[in-house]
Amino acid sequence: MIALNRLRIRSLFVPARVFMVSAMLVNAGNYLYNLLLSRILGPARFADAAILVTFLLVLSFVAMTLQLTVAKFTGSFEDGRKDTFLSLARKWSLWTGFVIGVLVFVLAESLAGWFQTGSAWMFRIFALGIPIYFLMSVNRGNFQGEQEFLKLSFTYQAEMFSRLLLSLLFLAVLPFGSSELVALGIFCSFIPGLLPYKKLKLSALPKMNISEVAHLKKFLLVTAFYELTQILINNGDLLLVKHFFEAETAGLYASVALIGRGVYFVAWMFVMLLLPEVVRLQRQGKNTNDVLFKHLFNISLLGAAIVLVTYIFPELVISMLFGDAYLEAADILWKYALASLLFALANIFVYYFLSLDRYVPVLLSGIMGLVQLLAISYWHGSLAAVVHIQLLLMGVLLLLQVWFFFYRNK
Repeated sequence: MIALNRLRIRSLFVPARVFMVSAMLVNAGNYLYNLLLSRILGPARFADAAILVTFLLVLSFVAMTLQLTVAKFTGSFEDGRKDTFLSLARKWSLWTGFVIGVLVFVLAESLAGWFQTGSAWMFRIFALGIPIYFLMSVNRGNFQGEQEFLKLSFTYQAEMFSRLLLSLLFLAVLPFGSSELVALGIFCSFIPGLLPYKKLKLSALPKMNISEVAHLKKFLLVTAFYELTQILINNGDLLLVKHFFEAETAGLYASVALIGRGVYFVAWMFVMLLLPEVVRLQRQGKNTNDVLFKHLFNISLLGAAIVLVTYIFPELVISMLFGDAYLEAADILWKYALASLLFALANIFVYYFLSLDRYVPVLLSGIMGLVQLLAISYWHGSLAAVVHIQLLLMGVLLLLQVWFFFYRNK
C-alpha cells in the first residue's frame, strides 16, 4: 500500500506534468503583470506599456525560431557534437540579437512617432536586452529538446517573477516615466531567465558535416519565416490599432487582446510538449497522428471554455480584470477570443508539420498573415471591424490547415 502511494505521488511529479503546471503559473503571472499595469497606469498610459509587451511578444516569436531549431536538432547529436551544435546556436543568437538590438536602438525615435508613444527611451532600453533574450532562448531550446522540463520550467518562472516584481518596484520608487520603467523591468528580467545556464566544453569540439549544417539552415529559415507570420497574425493587429487609433481606444483594444489571447497561451503549453514528442516518435518509426489529436482536443476544450465565459459574462470579466474604465470594449471580447482559438488550433497543425519537415502549412500561414495586415490597414473604421477581419481570416486559415492534413494522410 505504501509503495502504491509512493508510485502515485511520483506520477504526479512527472517532468512533463510539472512543466504544464509551471506554464499555467507563468501565464497567470504574465496576466497579473498586465492587469496590474492596466490598473496602475489607466487606458492611455497602458497603451504605451502594451506596445512594450507586444514588442516582447514579437521578440519571443523571433527567439522561438532559435528555440525550436535547437529543440528539434539537440536529440540528433551525441557527446561532443551536441556541444558543437549548441555553441554554433549561441553564436547565431548573439549575432542576431545584436543586429536587431542595434536596429531598434537606432530607430527608437521613428518607432515612438509611428506608435504615438510618449518616449523613445522605452525602445532604447528594450533594445539593450535583445541579445540576452536570444541567448536565453537557445538555452531553453536545449532543455526542451532534451526533455528536461524541470529546468525549462525554472527559466520561465525566473523570468516571469523577476519581471513582475521588478516592474512594480521600479514604478513605485523611481522618478522616471512609466514606459521607461516598464522597459527597464523587462530588460532586467532577461538575466534571471538565463538560469540554469549550461556550460560547454569548448576545447577540441568536433565539427558538423556539410549536410547537417545545410539541414539545420533550411529548418532555421523555414521556422524563421513561420515565426514572422506569427508576428503578423498575433501582434500585427495591436501594432496597427496603436497607429490608427487614439491612445484611449488603443488601450481598450489592448485589454481585449490580453484576455482573448489567453486561448493562445494555453495552446503554447501544448506546443512545448508537441515538438519533441513528434520528433521522437518519427525517429522510432511510429505513427504521430494520435499526438496531434490529443493536443487538438485539449486546446479545443480549454479554449472553448474561455470563449464561453467571455460570451456569457463579457462585462464581468473586463470589470474584474481591468476595471470599469475598460467596459466600452466588452462587446468584442468573445469574438476576439474565438479568433484566437481558431488561430491556436491552426498553429498546432503548423508546428506538427514543422516537426515532420513539412513546410506547406507555413506558407499558408504566411499568406494569411499578410492578408490580415492588408485588410486591417484598409478597413479599420472601428475596433469591431478589426476583430471581424481576424475572425473571418483565422477561420479560413484553420480550414486550410485541416485540408492539408487530410491531403497528406489520404
